[in-house]
Amino acid sequence: MTGEERARARAMLDLHEGRGLVRVLDDAGIGVVLLRARRIAVVGASSNPARPSFAVFRYLAMQGYDCVPINPNERDVLGQPAFRSLSEAAEATGPFDIVDVFRRSELCLPHAEEAVATGAGCLWLQLGVVNWEAAAIASAGGLSVVMDRCTAIEHRALRQRG
Repeated sequence: MTGEERARARAMLDLHEGRGLVRVLDDAGIGVVLLRARRIAVVGASSNPARPSFAVFRYLAMQGYDCVPINPNERDVLGQPAFRSLSEAAEATGPFDIVDVFRRSELCLPHAEEAVATGAGCLWLQLGVVNWEAAAIASAGGLSVVMDRCTAIEHRALRQRG
C-alpha cells in the first residue's frame, strides 16, 4: 500500500469513527439539508449516462431540485447548460444550497473555497470522497459538511423514512 493509499484509508476511517477535524452532518442533519435545499450545483456532472454523476443529476432533477451542472468539459447535462466553474454558475444563476462534488478527494480544495466564496449552504462530497482540509475550509466558512455520502441515496432513504 502506498503512502497516498494509507492516507486516504486513514481519512476514511477518521470519518466513519467520528475522529475528524470538523463536524460532519449525521443522518438527521442530512435530512434537514435535503428538505430545505432547492438549488444544487453538481460539480463533475456528466452527460455520459454511464457515469454516476449523470444518474444522480437526473434523479435529483426528477425530484424537483434545480440542478446546475459544473464541468468545463460539458456543454449541457440533460438540457441544462453546464458552467466551467462554481463561481461562474453562481454569478449567472445565484447561490446554491448544496454543492455536490463528484471529484477525487485530492481535487476538492478549490471546490470548497468556491462554495464558501459563493455563499453555498453545504459542501457535499460524494461516495468515496473524503478531504478533511476541504471540510475545514467549508466549515470555517459557515457551510455544513457531508462526506462519503450520495445525495440520491440519502434522498431515497429520507423519502422511505417519510
